[in-house]
Amino acid sequence: MTKLDMTPGAQIPRTDSGPQTAVTQALSSAAYRDSDLDEFVAKVQDGVVGKAGWHELFRPNVGEAFSKAVIARTLGAGRKPLVPAFGTEPRMVVEHCLAAEELRRARDKRLMLVTLVTGALFLPGALLWLLSIRGRIWLRTGSANRDALFGPLVMLVPTLIAGALAWHPPLAGFWGLYARIVLLVPLVGWVLAKRMVIASVKDLRARWADVLDGNLNPVLPNAVPRHDDDKKATALKEGLDRLTVEQHTNVLHYAGVNGILGLGRRWGSWELVEDLRPVAGLEDFRTFHTWDLVRKITDRLNGLSRSEVGNGAVPGSSVEQWVIMEVGAGADEIGRPDGPDMDGQRMRDHAVVNLANRQGFGQDGPRHYLGTQFVLNKGRLVVSVLVTVTVLSNTLRVSVNGHTLGPINGIFHDKPKVKERTAAKTGKFWEERTIQLPLVDNLEVVRQALRAPFYRAPGLLNWLGGTMKLPEPFGLRTAWATAPWNSRFMSDDSIRIATPVVSAVLAATIEFLADHDVNTERFANRGLILKSEMQGVRPFKSDQYDAW
Repeated sequence: MTKLDMTPGAQIPRTDSGPQTAVTQALSSAAYRDSDLDEFVAKVQDGVVGKAGWHELFRPNVGEAFSKAVIARTLGAGRKPLVPAFGTEPRMVVEHCLAAEELRRARDKRLMLVTLVTGALFLPGALLWLLSIRGRIWLRTGSANRDALFGPLVMLVPTLIAGALAWHPPLAGFWGLYARIVLLVPLVGWVLAKRMVIASVKDLRARWADVLDGNLNPVLPNAVPRHDDDKKATALKEGLDRLTVEQHTNVLHYAGVNGILGLGRRWGSWELVEDLRPVAGLEDFRTFHTWDLVRKITDRLNGLSRSEVGNGAVPGSSVEQWVIMEVGAGADEIGRPDGPDMDGQRMRDHAVVNLANRQGFGQDGPRHYLGTQFVLNKGRLVVSVLVTVTVLSNTLRVSVNGHTLGPINGIFHDKPKVKERTAAKTGKFWEERTIQLPLVDNLEVVRQALRAPFYRAPGLLNWLGGTMKLPEPFGLRTAWATAPWNSRFMSDDSIRIATPVVSAVLAATIEFLADHDVNTERFANRGLILKSEMQGVRPFKSDQYDAW
């Protein structure tokens, strides 16, 4: 991405990849892919499968299905709320899906003309060729030897019929001329369609690689209203704006053992618990609200981006006051409150303060969490350390919890590869050779030519070819996240970042209590014990309790 330095002086564009480009680019690249949909779904979201469709010749590929599913889920009318995609720019992903759909729509307009002229007008010949192709597909589902033996014979039948009709048609006049070319014109259409499909596939695969390399930004002229009555462009722009606003919500959801949606599962927990007693010589300490301590901790956490040691500052950190609601671990939908306490998708500051002071003990409503978030490894790793402050009777409890959202499935980072297969060498059957396959085969040409006339009827096309179902509750980042603990570096970063946060929370708490005439000796001792526990932090399933 290219950002502008808005400080006084000459405006010189600077290249700044930002802290969350890798995941954004990987997700965006899926919109341009041409790989098999079923294999992709099995790898990234096993168990969440969409509709199968009427026939495999209408089956969409990854890019077609992914783009339509994401656009419908993020911009569709009356859509459900989305889970925030921390470490990602959801708007850019959706814009790439829209841009890819525009490219395919332009291709389908040309293919539709070819299909109607050379296919629909010469339907008997086109159906005979399709029947032969269907037989070839059936042979391939059996064994390679059977296809190699009988496949050419199946395709030879319509070829011989076409030659016979062209040489000696059974009718005279107009219908005789029609019979001569009824099987030949579909072949001409197939040649024209193949040229269009190859050009489209090359263009989309080049964009796939460019997006992963960060060399391509989406271009959406249709999202700019041309006049006041341009309702389609206005609705698209409003949908994208709503997506951006929803990304910055401060209302999240705790889904039991699945952790906080958008932040990941809880893997660590540290507690500072002690009674509040006044210092010696005083009858009582200065009263305070829990928000006062939260604000003190917030100020201290904001200082993590500074260090007295060179390169010791924590990169990519942000501090946020979050409001977290509880949903079931198997919930398929989330919701956010409305009313005067909400400003769009965010809860207003005064409502957050009241929520922190009420603490929510014994209540079903939302609760306040102070969150420190770190977007690391170009967005591949999102570590969030949450702090809660509660006072029951005269006992203060400060809880620190670590949540980690790991990288997305590695298949999203795959670049386009040359299609190839291995076969035994002639005369040396014990050795193998690699055979490069054509970029587009005959079945792909037929598939796109058959789908093209239905591009204006997406509902019918979905019934014919099937769809891709997205995991719910859906968030572009959390839907395909994996565990970070298989990576040594990501595991180390997740564990190490919790230590300075806990230290900052301890220091701020003791300093605050001392300012309010609270005896901090026992708190300091508890803090030393807590720091000793931090010497050997190990992640564990913190939200799973072995209890009846």
